Formats: sequence, C-alpha cells, structure tokens
Amino acid sequence: MSFDGIKKDAKGRMEKAVAHLQDVLRSVRTSQASGALVENIRVDYYGAATPISQLGAISIPEPRQIAIKPFDPSILQEMQKAILKSDLGINPQSDGKVLRLTLPQLSGEQRTKYAARVKEMCEEGRIAMRNIRRELNKTADQARKDSDLTEDENKKLHDEIQKLLKSFEEQVDGVQEKKVTEIMEV
Repeated sequence: MSFDGIKKDAKGRMEKAVAHLQDVLRSVRTSQASGALVENIRVDYYGAATPISQLGAISIPEPRQIAIKPFDPSILQEMQKAILKSDLGINPQSDGKVLRLTLPQLSGEQRTKYAARVKEMCEEGRIAMRNIRRELNKTADQARKDSDLTEDENKKLHDEIQKLLKSFEEQVDGVQEKKVTEIMEV
C-alpha cells in the first residue's frame, strides 16, 4: 500500500469513527426532547423487528414531548409496548392515533449519570481511533518491509497518522463538551 493510500485510509476510518460516535450520542437523553431517543427502538411489525422511525412520523411538538404518529394505526399498541420495554423509563400516552411521550425533568443525579455515560462513550471512540492508528502503523511497517516505502516515508507516515489521531481526538473532545453541556442545561 502506498504512502497516500495509507494516509487516506487513516483519515477515512477516523472520520467514520467520529461520525459513529456522534450518531450514538444522539440517543443519550438531554433536557430537551429529541426524536433520536426513540427512532431506533425496535417494534415487532409482522414478525420483523423494525425501527420506530420506519413505522411512523416522529415530531417534537413541545420542548419536553415526543409525538409519534404511526403510518399504520394498527401498530400503535405494539409501539407502545416497545417503548415501555425500552430503557427510556417513559410511559407513552395514546389517543388512538398518536403516541405522546412526555419527558420528565432530569434530576441532578440523572444529569451526572448521563454526562458520565457520554464521557465513557467518547473514551470508547478515542480507543477505537487509537486501534486504527495501531493497525495502520503496522500496515506502514509492512509496506516498509515489502519495500513499498522508504525508511523516511515510513517515519513520516507514522508522524502523519499521529497528527490525524490528535486532530480527531480534539473533535471528540468538542463533541463530548457539547453533549455534556446539553445534558447539564436546566
């Protein structure tokens, strides 16, 4: 593999790791309602576990309320059961056409717990990126052994991969700080 190929691979994989982290963090509860809290809850729909986002329209009519209007009203009860089984801890209210989830105010203890969970998730993201660095450094070393890279190119590539890692770790720090701030807002 070439110098540019390894560097491009490193950047692409680290970008995916940050994007995945941001996607996962969307499902962490904050003081505001978010459709991301429920969109991936699976509902038994004709024998298939289907995400709520594919079964109905999710909206936020009020800052602490989520409304779900199923495309097929016959699935309303199954949606309600799936939400009750989830770890949200919210009892959905149904009017026969729409499910409404009113999110209770987060206590200080809950905010601290969610903030700690975000920090753990971000650290897992950093670890994933460090693993990518290790793999690509091994790839660079192998390319050196195969005479695809010179000794100087190998050293420079290791430095470039380290710079990329630092850059993406700073992005993760920013993402973490933003999410913790959202959680701690009253």
